Amino acid sequence: MTSLASTSTYRANLLCEAVARLGSEAAFEVLARARALEAEGRSIVHLEIGEPDFDTPEHIKRAGMEAIEQNYTHYTPSAGVAELRDAIADFAARLRGMEPWKRENVVVGPGGKPIIWNTLSALLDPGDEMIVADPSYPAYASCASYLQADLVPVPLLESRDWQLDLDELSSKVSNRTKVVVLNSPQNPTGGVLGRDDLQVVADLAQKWGFIVVSDEIYCRNLYGDDFVSIAQLDGMRERTVVIDGFSKAYAMTGWRLGYGIMPEELARTVALFNNNTFSCVATFVQRAGVAALKGPDEPVREMSAIFRTRRDEIVSGINAIPGFSCKMPKGAFYAFVNIGSITHDDQRFASFLLEEGGVAALGGSCFGEAGRGYLRFSYANSIENIRLALDRIREAAPRYKTI
Repeated sequence: MTSLASTSTYRANLLCEAVARLGSEAAFEVLARARALEAEGRSIVHLEIGEPDFDTPEHIKRAGMEAIEQNYTHYTPSAGVAELRDAIADFAARLRGMEPWKRENVVVGPGGKPIIWNTLSALLDPGDEMIVADPSYPAYASCASYLQADLVPVPLLESRDWQLDLDELSSKVSNRTKVVVLNSPQNPTGGVLGRDDLQVVADLAQKWGFIVVSDEIYCRNLYGDDFVSIAQLDGMRERTVVIDGFSKAYAMTGWRLGYGIMPEELARTVALFNNNTFSCVATFVQRAGVAALKGPDEPVREMSAIFRTRRDEIVSGINAIPGFSCKMPKGAFYAFVNIGSITHDDQRFASFLLEEGGVAALGGSCFGEAGRGYLRFSYANSIENIRLALDRIREAAPRYKTI
């Protein structure tokens, strides 16, 4: 009889080597631990997950439900239904002050992450270089690693309000650079790349011929100047992939609806990857997306205004706690907090705050080596819960002991 141990080993050996190159998103791991503590009766303030705590606006929910009742429940083209692709092409261009894209430039997916993955899969060969900000959303690095591309990190500088180290960026671009990934407003720092920074990237792209993948999922969560996309700059429309979606702006995280806007040839290839992976996005979800883009915009603006109030509350509160400091985020809904005077073991400190203080946060090194010594707090939670979290952090932090 085969033993359980040998069976387990045999099954483990069936996994391909590429699995070892996959990363994970720490927010969901911390969320799972926080839920387990809540199941034991613990009170936890959730500042770990990047999910708006608002309900999806009513007109969007109605459109989705009506679509089901009208039997919009069948397959669609892998790139998305024509009505949604047209709406995206028009809306995204108006938001960025550009001439409309064509339907053929738009590819729809179940969230932005599959579009990022399928786009990079269409672009990167083993040995190609992909430049990414450090710290940054971990899905970029995970995908590049799986594809055996070489990841080239460029630091974001706290001293520059979390903008790129442009000198280091310029020094690291070469004829092996295939893709540069931008994310503005940025996760995890809340930094926003200004036009001057984007122009440096645009000039490098046109000199060296690389593609820019610009993740703009937080473009409606902006608290200062008007949003600037690198696609707006001269010569960049043809070499930019814009990633956007509905999760953050419309509180539609569970609906799973995102999109990419890109040159037509690349769009056809990404749609082919869609066809080979998830086939298509649920038709009624796409109908809800049309309603989001064509319906009233007030709910989006109202949510953004509430996020601004929460941002001010958490940043002022954090900066009043000894050993903590935080630059004012200019976008998204994250506070990236410097705890370097307390410890550089940010993940251990985040675990301490969860287990001992009842506050769920993420260690900054989850987002890259340059995030070591920081914590990311999501302020997608109520003012009352943010204040409770601040009280708990203030009480727990002095008990932390380094090892």
